[in-house]
Amino acid sequence: MSGRSWVLRGAPLALALVLAASLAPAQAAGHGSAGGKSATSSKRPTHRPSYVPRIRHVFIINIENKGYAETFGEGTESPYLAGKLRKKGVLLNNFYATAHNSLPNYIAQISGQAPNAQTQADCQVYSKFELSGAAVAPGHQAVGSGCVFPQGVRSLPRQLTHARLSWKGYMQQMRKPCNHPKLGHRDPTQLARPHHNYAVRHNPFMYLRSVTSRHAYCKRHVRPLNDLRNDLAKRKRTPNLVYISPDLCRDGHDDPCANGKKGGLRQVDTFLQEWAPRILHSPAFKRNGMLIITADESDSPVEDSSACCGESENPGPNLMLGSGPGILGPGGGRIGALVISHYTRPNTWSTTPYNHYSLLGSLEEIFRLRKLGMARLPDLPVFGLDVYNNGWWHD
Repeated sequence: MSGRSWVLRGAPLALALVLAASLAPAQAAGHGSAGGKSATSSKRPTHRPSYVPRIRHVFIINIENKGYAETFGEGTESPYLAGKLRKKGVLLNNFYATAHNSLPNYIAQISGQAPNAQTQADCQVYSKFELSGAAVAPGHQAVGSGCVFPQGVRSLPRQLTHARLSWKGYMQQMRKPCNHPKLGHRDPTQLARPHHNYAVRHNPFMYLRSVTSRHAYCKRHVRPLNDLRNDLAKRKRTPNLVYISPDLCRDGHDDPCANGKKGGLRQVDTFLQEWAPRILHSPAFKRNGMLIITADESDSPVEDSSACCGESENPGPNLMLGSGPGILGPGGGRIGALVISHYTRPNTWSTTPYNHYSLLGSLEEIFRLRKLGMARLPDLPVFGLDVYNNGWWHD
C-alpha cells in the first residue's frame, strides 16, 4: 500500500480557447507502472498485479460538466447518486478530469491521448487528425491536430479485441449503431433537439479510425443504449467493458433540456435510478463486476481547471502556446468518482489523486493489458488497495 492514502469509513458524503494558462503544481501518488517495453504493444502481460482482484466486467457511466462539490457535496440535486449509491462503494474524492471541454476527457479514458485545440473545442467539425511529426514521449503521443485519430494510434477497444475480450459502447438516443458525421463535415449533434439528444462528442469510439474504418466491427460494438437491457440478462452476453453515455438531458449537461424539462443532476438521478439497479443486479456484476460513475469535466474552465497526477509537467505535445489542457489551467477540475464492487468496502473513501489517465491505466491492469498513452507515465497513480479495500478477496 505504499504511497496510498488512508481509507476511512462513514464519510458524508465553453468553447472559446483562451491563450493563458495557470500551471498549478500537480499532486502525484500511488504506484503506477510504465507497463511494457513498447508504447504501441498490445500484447497482454503474463499476470495482473497482485493488488488487482479478478474483475471480469467493468461498467463505466459518465455524467457531464459536474464538479465534485456539486455532485457529492451538501445540497446536491443528486441524492440517489450522492446518497444511496455512494453508500454502496468507495468515493474517490480527489479524482480529476484531464481537460476542458468534454471530448478530450472521453478520448483520454480509452486511448490516453492528450488534448489538442480541436478536441478542446469539442470538434465542431468532424475532422481527420493530421499527423505532423513522429510520436513523442511521454505517453507515445500522436503529434498533430484534428479529431479522428489515425489507425496507428493504439486504444483500449482494439487492445480488448486483440486480447479476445469483449467491449461495447452504449449510447442513449443514438439512432443507429456507429453513428457519426462524415469526415470533414460539421457535427450536427452539438446542440440537442427535443427528440434527439445524442452527442457524438460524448462517444469517444467515434474518434478512432481503428474503430470507425471497420464499419461492421463498429456497428457490432457501438450500440444504442436499449441494447444493454438484453445484454445484461446473461453473464456470457455482457461485455467485459460496458461504456455508457447518457444523452444530453440525462447526463446532466443541459438544464433545461431541449424538450423544456428540468435537466441537470435531477435527470442524472433519474437515469441512474433506472440503470444502476439493472447493472448491480445483473449476473455479470454479481459474479465479478465493478461499476464506476464519474464526470467528464468540472462545470467549466472558469469554475475549475485544476489537475493532479503530473499533468502540469506532461500536458501533451499538441496544445497552442500558452494554453493548458484545461484552457485556463492544467486540467479539467476536481470531479470525483464512485466505485462499486464486491471488492470495495461500502461507504468508504480514498483521498488518493486520480484522473482519467489513471482510470485507463487501472482498466488495463484489470484486463492484463499494456498501458497506453498517458497511462504509461511512470508515476501515474492507478487503483490500488485504497479502492480494492474489501480485504476478504485478497490472499
